[in-house]
Amino acid sequence: MRAEAQNMVDEIQQAISLLRRHLDWDAANKRLLELNALAESPDLWNDPEKAQKLMRERQRLESQITAVTRLSQELDDAVGLIELGEAEDEPSVVDDAEGQLRTLKADLAKRQIAALLSGEADGNNSYLEVHAGAGGTESQDWALMLLRMYTRWAEQHGFKVALIEEQAGEQAGVKSATIEVTGENAYGWLKTESGVHRLVRISPFDANARRQTSFASVWVYPVVDDSIQIEINESDVRTDTYRSSGSGGQHVNTTDSAVRLTHIPTGIAVACQNERSQHKNRATAWQMLRARLYERELKLREEKAMAEQASKTDIGWGHQIRSYVLQPYQLVKDLRTGMESTAPDDVLDGDLDPFMEAALVKRIGGGADAEVSDID
Repeated sequence: MRAEAQNMVDEIQQAISLLRRHLDWDAANKRLLELNALAESPDLWNDPEKAQKLMRERQRLESQITAVTRLSQELDDAVGLIELGEAEDEPSVVDDAEGQLRTLKADLAKRQIAALLSGEADGNNSYLEVHAGAGGTESQDWALMLLRMYTRWAEQHGFKVALIEEQAGEQAGVKSATIEVTGENAYGWLKTESGVHRLVRISPFDANARRQTSFASVWVYPVVDDSIQIEINESDVRTDTYRSSGSGGQHVNTTDSAVRLTHIPTGIAVACQNERSQHKNRATAWQMLRARLYERELKLREEKAMAEQASKTDIGWGHQIRSYVLQPYQLVKDLRTGMESTAPDDVLDGDLDPFMEAALVKRIGGGADAEVSDID
């Protein structure tokens, strides 16, 4: 087999292996047999809501298993055809088979992205919080830049963005802000962005034009609906009301309409100020708190938990997931995957897909974190 074809075969085999691992192949096939048996039960539709949930799960598993099986079979067929063409000295047959491998590789790439977004909450809308780190105006301006970056990314994908809460900085930027991103697989994509983000640039706030390093953290969690039950004891939640700040007109600056909820057992806090009515803000804040606790449960169930709690509590050096260097050179580098871009302006304008895809691939690939050095 020619070297190019062998490389394609190796890459396809590795990708199929990752898909099987992500799907938990043996467990998935066993579960599909169970669901098929349940589907044949005459009592299934006595509980329509439960039946619909089971049928959706069955359809999803069947689709994923069928796709992986088909890809494996097409790979075997192409390899067999190459071996036959080489044995019969038929170059045209080998060429056709190698063309099938290229088509299969492209098809597999699409299937892999679909598999990456097949998590329990990946299809949901998403909340995204940005918090400035230590450093005053510098970090607060960086937090605002990140907020703009994610807003631009969402708009480029046709997603809707709503500002939920914002605490303006004293001179510039924001101390914290929360947006809701609405669109298909919004959480599935954005979940890779949780962590500390580091910026190196010539400070626009320094009269001596010195280089500054700033930090801000991003926290992403899914919007949950009434079908997801999250039990919260009201006695475990502290409610604070305060005067809204930031843009929004005269009203938000003259009434205590903003609401902050703190879940005492976990320390999780959420806030909402985008509505004029304190009642509406309270309802949104409760929805956000349920979402945060649900996201926490999802993280606890992941085999490979990421150090997001640590990155949230210590927004500084050694905890960053990505560095953005604007001076003395231009480079964005992800410290989890090694993905780089020499066009930071494009990244800050929302060109995040390569970073998100690399992080998603790493998640299903498993294994230890890559040894990736940071940049100065």
